[in-house]
Amino acid sequence: MPPRESATRLGALVRHNAMLMLGEPGPLLSRMILPLAFMTLLRPLYLAAQGRTAGTQQAVVGTLVTFSLLALSIAGSAILAERIGRTWDRLRSTPLHPVEMLVGKALPVLAALLAQQLLIIGFGVCVFGLSVPHPFLLAGVLLSWSGTLLGLGTLLGVLVRSMGELSAAYDLGGMLLSSVGGALVPLGVLPAWVAHVAPASPGYWAARGLRAALDGDAHTAATACATLLGVALLCGALASVRLRGHSSRLVAL
Repeated sequence: MPPRESATRLGALVRHNAMLMLGEPGPLLSRMILPLAFMTLLRPLYLAAQGRTAGTQQAVVGTLVTFSLLALSIAGSAILAERIGRTWDRLRSTPLHPVEMLVGKALPVLAALLAQQLLIIGFGVCVFGLSVPHPFLLAGVLLSWSGTLLGLGTLLGVLVRSMGELSAAYDLGGMLLSSVGGALVPLGVLPAWVAHVAPASPGYWAARGLRAALDGDAHTAATACATLLGVALLCGALASVRLRGHSSRLVAL
């Protein structure tokens, strides 16, 4: 496909999806405000159990992973809204390629996810004194985690059939993945079997990578980033296959 035509279609799709997301700001605002209240209320418990430095880090990392998983709704609804609103068939009638569709949906959602995560980190730094001695290492983990969330959310968006199913998927799945991954409660105080299944959760690798980035452990952070990007690529590939079926065009969902 000609690059200029592809870029034009992609730009139009990005603007369209940004307008859709901003037209319903409630879910986006709740994902921005609730983490700050949650972190403020639970931080004293972490401080009492782990001390000031480790407790503050646990509060910020746990809140970020948990609420960014709940933000899967933003990524999934970007596609599901097209299906429910009966605009999917209009998109199928255009020359739009599935890759353009995924990228056009992903960019506004990526901006929202990064804004949420940076707000949580910034709140932790400015209000609780969280130390971020290695910002570039932290940025790499945040980008990798955002890519994973995009992949998971997109896959949900092409598989579920209603907003109710999507809500159940990100509510149950988000809390399960964050809890089993040791985001809310350290793995050391959970039952022993949880530590064995935790690496199967992307939330585990996100929390591990974030803690490593804050501690300056580049090797562990790089391992976490590689794992998260692998999950992102797998989910994105599955979503792309579902979108294009046996052709290079969008299929009915």
